[in-house]
Amino acid sequence: MNHGARNVAILGSTGSVGCSALDVVRSFPESLNVVALTAHGRLQELVEQAQEFAPRFVVASDPKAAQNFAWQGLPPEVELFVGPESIECVAAHQDVDVVVTAIVGSAGLRGTWAALEAGKTIALANKETLVVAGSLAMALAERHRATILPVDSEHNAVFQAMEAGRREDVQRVILTASGGPFLRHSLTDLQEIQVAEALSHPTWSMGPKITVDSATMMNKALEIIEARWLFGLQPNQIDVAIHPQSIVHSLVEFSDGSVLAQMSPPDMKLPIQYALSYPERWDGPARRMDFSELIELSFEPPDEERFPALQIGHEVAAAGGTSGAVVNAANEAAVASFLSGQMRFTDIVPTCRTILNHHDFDPDPTLEELLILDAWAREEVTRWVCT
Repeated sequence: MNHGARNVAILGSTGSVGCSALDVVRSFPESLNVVALTAHGRLQELVEQAQEFAPRFVVASDPKAAQNFAWQGLPPEVELFVGPESIECVAAHQDVDVVVTAIVGSAGLRGTWAALEAGKTIALANKETLVVAGSLAMALAERHRATILPVDSEHNAVFQAMEAGRREDVQRVILTASGGPFLRHSLTDLQEIQVAEALSHPTWSMGPKITVDSATMMNKALEIIEARWLFGLQPNQIDVAIHPQSIVHSLVEFSDGSVLAQMSPPDMKLPIQYALSYPERWDGPARRMDFSELIELSFEPPDEERFPALQIGHEVAAAGGTSGAVVNAANEAAVASFLSGQMRFTDIVPTCRTILNHHDFDPDPTLEELLILDAWAREEVTRWVCT
């Protein structure tokens, strides 16, 4: 281990973002040490990562999967922990400098929370932390002097563009969206969407849940909510523009009318690297723009009739309280039902809308109350699917 480097824990190291984070680490062996890796079910991949990066700890968060797995390939110097509570332990460990929170969904909340309480620098890929508990998480970060650096390409772009001016001069931010694979589909066509079609994204390579969220544009709704808390914005300061090329990742408009954009080819390694190297910029592995070729950039307003999730995002960003936890949990359960063939594609967002409208809203919940509502919303989706 290089003790002069930044020590990194990657929560969710076998997922799409986690693997991209390890690609970045490979490029900077003198600057980045892997101290801890965690996975849920892909334990063979976790062992292979441990063999390559020699972390001090690995965590298998699924006890049943860990019990049934043969661990003989794990290097003897690597300490194994089992169970979801162990994620919190490694996230808060004194030897960890930066925590990459790459666990998808609300399952990543506890690890991120532990890192916040420990005052760590957090490379935040788990947007659900701020969607579910944005006001609580930001207050916790301030209280413990934790630093949150966004890894989502859109929020990372906003973060970079904001550095060119004063926060008080920011008029609005515009989050770009590719529009997913169904941008030109009619409402009738959307009724017949199959799982394989929804998992075929035109520009990004992501995990199945996030890919479906891109197809429904629920990912953009969640990003609206995240941006509201992460950057201290009012909901009316956050807009969305369809940008199919996925080259401009977001834009920031300042009070004088200047609009600054962050551009790069669609490659998650760049925002991950920026979060790991900040405030420095390193010459890394991400793809570069090639201005010797013709590049066309187009922007258009989103069709909210085709993508009603966007309205939900603005409403939840404005309401705060328990609404984010309910929408996020309902969406996770609905997407899982769609992926398993139990729900139509066009039922995902209406399900989220119905559960949001029928929950007992609380403007000032505790984390425990948010987790209770998270479970309730999932149970409601399951009950509706099974009846």
